[in-house]
Amino acid sequence: MTIKLYGINLSNYYCILKAILLEKGMAFEEITVSPNRDPDYLVRSPMGKVPCIETGEGFLTETGVIIDYLDDLGEGPGFYPENAFARAKVRELMRHIELYIELPARRLYGDVFFNRPAAADEKAAVRELLERGFASLGTLASFDPYLAGGEITYADFYFRFTAGLATVVCHKALDWDAYNEVPNIRALLDLLNQRPTIQRVMADQAAA
Repeated sequence: MTIKLYGINLSNYYCILKAILLEKGMAFEEITVSPNRDPDYLVRSPMGKVPCIETGEGFLTETGVIIDYLDDLGEGPGFYPENAFARAKVRELMRHIELYIELPARRLYGDVFFNRPAAADEKAAVRELLERGFASLGTLASFDPYLAGGEITYADFYFRFTAGLATVVCHKALDWDAYNEVPNIRALLDLLNQRPTIQRVMADQAAA
């Protein structure tokens, strides 16, 4: 069956999977649903989160798990290196971006997107975490020109839709131009923005 992708274009993790599916040229159907606790949806995503996918064998949640599933299917180009250590390094980058950049930035989404101003001490704590997250990413990644070297990997899709959003949070909530001030961030985001698949996903996100 055609894969069904559940979620909304405003979700950065939904956008990661959508861009990857487009890059692979895989047939998929978008099912618009927001995070919820409806019993019917909890059968698909037990935590009520988006995204999730429906396959001919059942449902899968968690973006990293879904990426590995799509890669294992072997359809279209793969975005993991062949070497086992290099593959692990890409997964390390993905995990690092999620834990040390996306999650801290998420603490200020209410301030940036939902008119719920954060306290000054919360902003200071998030800024410290993001400074550490970006600095350590600079140590882990090669930025040559992509995170893991000369070829685009799944980590770059993570970067585009999580680290990219974090720079918006930095600008709007912290008055910090991380996009221009943190080394390599702007160059890689600009490079990724040239890809037609990412342009399509961003256009759909803007329309949403």
